[in-house]
Amino acid sequence: MGIIVILILISLTIAIVFLAIFFWNMKSGQYDDTYTPSIRMLFEDKKKKE
Repeated sequence: MGIIVILILISLTIAIVFLAIFFWNMKSGQYDDTYTPSIRMLFEDKKKKE
């Protein structure tokens, strides 16, 4: 029974860490530009002259 409590506490800790990282990413503005990645493949890459 004790191992179940330990596993639940570990999983809750991991979930809280991932939730904190997600909120930190949202606050830093990582997901602000949702339009550009969807059209990035349509732009041609400029070839470098060698």
